[in-house]
Amino acid sequence: MRRRDFISLIGGAAASPLAAKAQQPAMPVVGFLNGGSPDGAIGRMLGGFHEGLKETGYSEGRNVAIEYRWANGQYDRLIALADDLVRRRVSVIAATSTPANLVAKASTSTIPIVFTTAGDPVQLGLVASLSRPGGNITGVTSLTGVVAPERVEVAHELVPTATVIGLLVNPGNPLTETLTKLSQTAADALGIELAVLHASTEAEFENAFATFSQMRAGALVIGVDALFNTHMELLAALAIRHSVPAVYEHHQFAAAGGLASYGGASLSTYHLAGIYTGRILKGEKPGDLPVQQSTKIELIINMKTAKALGLNVPTALLVRADEVIE
Repeated sequence: MRRRDFISLIGGAAASPLAAKAQQPAMPVVGFLNGGSPDGAIGRMLGGFHEGLKETGYSEGRNVAIEYRWANGQYDRLIALADDLVRRRVSVIAATSTPANLVAKASTSTIPIVFTTAGDPVQLGLVASLSRPGGNITGVTSLTGVVAPERVEVAHELVPTATVIGLLVNPGNPLTETLTKLSQTAADALGIELAVLHASTEAEFENAFATFSQMRAGALVIGVDALFNTHMELLAALAIRHSVPAVYEHHQFAAAGGLASYGGASLSTYHLAGIYTGRILKGEKPGDLPVQQSTKIELIINMKTAKALGLNVPTALLVRADEVIE
């Protein structure tokens, strides 16, 4: 063998592993967009999303990267956060709060989007239909917003003497108008007054609870919102401090000391969203994946809080409860 041929052979052998490494596909990146923050309950819900990814063969840091973008309750920041993910050309955007859903949809018509929402995706304009979403978007709805009237009814059952029930909502949430109308309809049917107050920042929580106390609201229903999800423990503590019997959607609220929760299983919703994200990473088209509905609705009663508030919880409500915290 001539010397030149030998050097060429060695050089080719040495270069081949590097060439093979260079040809390996880049790790896919998921952009995770949420109107809240990773603190508190939302951080715990992330476990469901990761579990769903694992079921489809993806594990963060091993074969998929996740870029997290949190608005921390400042919904006006969502546009810039979504635009940043689009510029980075992420493989999928997981938009996991209703304000984030709408912003993500407006930001791109090409990058696949998986949403989670408590509302009706068709009514919100996210998809054309639940069975055939079309376009670049699909996701999961817990329909927790739809059961807003039932939360008013649960509050009335817990405090049957109440003539005024408060409703705390975030005016920046696209679901607020619908939730307020549904809650008002339930209050009218029960013959009670619904007092609506707004809170769009954590700093406004204290004043809202103080106002409800001054209005002699017999009970309080807390509206569905990513900001409220982030601060469930604080909201539960404020309800106890102001002696306000309060009902919220997530079981973490009752577990943190709130009187009751009635709503969808959020961990299940995030889990299903993780599965869809993994399936899209494997090549499935979001428009062909039907919107899933997490139909499990849970009623949780905290009897410790009920006793502290001097409430006698009706036996019929306790029988219906999925969990009673003693």
